Amino acid sequence: MKLRHTMCVAVLMVASPVLLAGGSVTKKADLAWKDMGNGVTAAAVSGDMQKGASRFFLKYPAGLVTPSHHHNADHYVTVVSGRITLTVDGKAHTLGAGDYFALTRKASHVAKVEGKDEAVMFIQADAPWDVVMEK
Repeated sequence: MKLRHTMCVAVLMVASPVLLAGGSVTKKADLAWKDMGNGVTAAAVSGDMQKGASRFFLKYPAGLVTPSHHHNADHYVTVVSGRITLTVDGKAHTLGAGDYFALTRKASHVAKVEGKDEAVMFIQADAPWDVVMEK
């Protein structure tokens, strides 16, 4: 019986972390997408992208190829939908939904959206979000 009780508590903790740990919920329909230029849009879910650490969705249009750039903020990214090829240090990585990458120490990179669909990513940035073009 004790094992069954422990398993039920574990399932509740995984299934409803907001109820047990506090937090927030943002529904997809409530995302406020903002134009970032070049067809790129962003929707913040917490923090302030311009002032400090934040978590947000970033949407790239189909066919986008970014110029080589970096961000001053270390950031951690999960691809939500679509496919991108991320090139870092001359090595190309094709990534799809569920794949993860981290870019730290101002790592220079290029992103290319593959296929006919847009690409959506979820990003956690540790500092204000910026885009610095490489020279």
